[in-house]
Amino acid sequence: MALRRLIILATLTSVLILSFLGLFFLDVDLPTELHAFRLATLRKFKPTPTHGIGEDNTIHILPIAGAATEFDDEIEGTLKDILSHPPPSGPIADPRPEPADQNWGSDHGLSDTSSSVSLTSSFETTIPNGAIIHGFSVFDNLVMHDGMFYIVTHNRSAFPALREDLVWQVEGGLDGEDFQFITPDELVPLLGSSAIRVTGFSWIMYDVSQFMAHYYHWWGEIILGGWRVYSRVGLDPDGTFHPERLRLPDRFLLPIVVDGKWRDKSRVVGPLMRAAFPQAAIEERDHWLDLIRLNSTIVFQRSLITNRRAAHRHRWGGRWGKMVAGTQEVEVAEYDSSSPSPDHEGFWSPLRKSLTLNLLGYLPTFVSLTNRTVLSPSSDQSDKPVVTYIDRQGTGRRLTEESHTSIVEALELLEKEGLCEVQIVKMEHVGLREQVRLVARSAIIVGVHGNGLTHQLWMPPSERSTVIEIVYPGSYDFDYEMLARNMGHKHYIVWNDTLITYPKGTYHKGVQILEGFHSPRIYVHGPAVARKIKERLLGIDDDAGTLDV
Repeated sequence: MALRRLIILATLTSVLILSFLGLFFLDVDLPTELHAFRLATLRKFKPTPTHGIGEDNTIHILPIAGAATEFDDEIEGTLKDILSHPPPSGPIADPRPEPADQNWGSDHGLSDTSSSVSLTSSFETTIPNGAIIHGFSVFDNLVMHDGMFYIVTHNRSAFPALREDLVWQVEGGLDGEDFQFITPDELVPLLGSSAIRVTGFSWIMYDVSQFMAHYYHWWGEIILGGWRVYSRVGLDPDGTFHPERLRLPDRFLLPIVVDGKWRDKSRVVGPLMRAAFPQAAIEERDHWLDLIRLNSTIVFQRSLITNRRAAHRHRWGGRWGKMVAGTQEVEVAEYDSSSPSPDHEGFWSPLRKSLTLNLLGYLPTFVSLTNRTVLSPSSDQSDKPVVTYIDRQGTGRRLTEESHTSIVEALELLEKEGLCEVQIVKMEHVGLREQVRLVARSAIIVGVHGNGLTHQLWMPPSERSTVIEIVYPGSYDFDYEMLARNMGHKHYIVWNDTLITYPKGTYHKGVQILEGFHSPRIYVHGPAVARKIKERLLGIDDDAGTLDV
C-alpha cells in the first residue's frame, strides 16, 4: 500500500513539474494573470540590464478622478494612465529607425486587414520622432495580449522614466490591462513566435462618454491634442514640416465606451469624424473585447494612445485645466506667414483641409494672408473680408437683449463702412455643412463662450484671423484661447468694453468662473468689439484700449 502511494505521489509530482516547465518553455496561451508571473520568473533566471527604471516595470492604470470605479451601463468609471511621462528634457529620439516595411504616405496604401507576423528577437517597440507627452503617446510596433500592453525594447532609456507618484494601482475597472516592459529576448518565450498584425494607424482612446460626447472635448482636446503630438512624425530636425507624411488614422478604438455614447446630443462629433476620416472605422468596447478574447498576441503597426487622466497629470494641466495643456510643450509646426506654403499653416492644416474639402468639395481661397476677401469658389466670393457673429440668444448662456442689439448694430455699421461682410448665424438653425462653410470663409469669429466657437478649427489661419470670445465680466476660461493658439488665430476675451489678449508665451493666471458665467445676463459694449474688429482687419492692431498683458 505504501509503495502504491509513493508511485502515485511521484507521478503527480512529475506531472506538476512538467506543467510548470511547460508554462515557461512551450508556446501556450495563458490567462492574463499568469503573464506577469511568467515574465517575473523568466527574469530571475535571466537578468536583464536596467536603465534607471526601478524594480517595478509596470505602468498601472489610473481611474478617472471623481468617477465610479466599476463599469456600469455608462462605462464611465475608469481611465487608463498610459505611458504618460515626458522625457526629463527635450524631445525623445527614436532609438532605432522605423521598420523598413513601413510606408507612411498620405494615402491608404496599406491593407486595413490584419495579417500574421513573425516575432523574433529583433522586434522592438519605438516612439517615432519623440511623439509623446502626458496622455498622448505614439508607438510603432506596440504589442498587446489579453488586454495587456507590452513595450518591447533593449533600450528602456529611450522611453520616459517612470516616477513613483505616477504609478498607480487599479481600484476596480478592467483587470490586467496595463503596460509591461520586456526585452526582445523575452518576447517569444512569453508571447509566442507569431502575432496578428493590425496594419496602418490605430488611434486608441481611453476616455469616458461624459467628455467624449461633447464637441469641444472631442475635437478641441482629444483630436487636437492627439494630432498635435502625432504631427511630430512629419517634422524634420530643422523644423521643416511634411504634411504628406501624416497618414490619416485607419481606425479609432474606444475600449471603454459602449452603445454609441461617444456621440454628442447636437450630432456634430460623429458626422465631422466621417468627413475628416472617411476611411476610418470607429470601434467601441465590444471590438476591444473581441481582441482580448482571441487570447492571441496583437501587434499594432502604429498606434496613438490618448488618456484624459494621464494628460491632466502634466504640470501645466493644473494651470489651464485642459487636457491639451501639456501638448503645448511639444515642438510642432505652427502658423508662420513667413514660411512657404503649406508649412506656414501649421500642424493642424492637414486635418482642417481634409474635413473642409471632403465636406464642401473645395477649399476657399483668399486674396492674401492680410486681405481675407474670398476669391473662390464663385458661390462663396465676397467683396470684403467676412466677419461671423455666432448668435446664442436661443440658449441658456447668452447676452442680454440690449447687449445683443448693441453688437449687431455695431457690426452692421462696419459693413456699411465697407470694411467687411457680416454673417449673423444661429448655428443650431443651420445644417452642419453650412456651419462649416460659413466659418471656412471667415476671417473673424465673434460669439459668447460656447460650442460654436469650436468651429474656429475650420477657419483658415492668417495674419487677420481672430476669435473674439465674450464672457461674463471678470470670468476667464481657456477653452477657446487654447484652440486659437493652436490654430494660429489671435484671441480676445471680452469683459463688456474691455478686450483682453495675451501675447505668445504669456497666459492669464488661472481659471475664473464667476456666478454669471453660464447665465442669460452677459453684457457687452458692441462698439468696443467693433473697434477691435476694425483694427484687426486694417492690420493696425492698436491695443492701447486693450488689456494686453
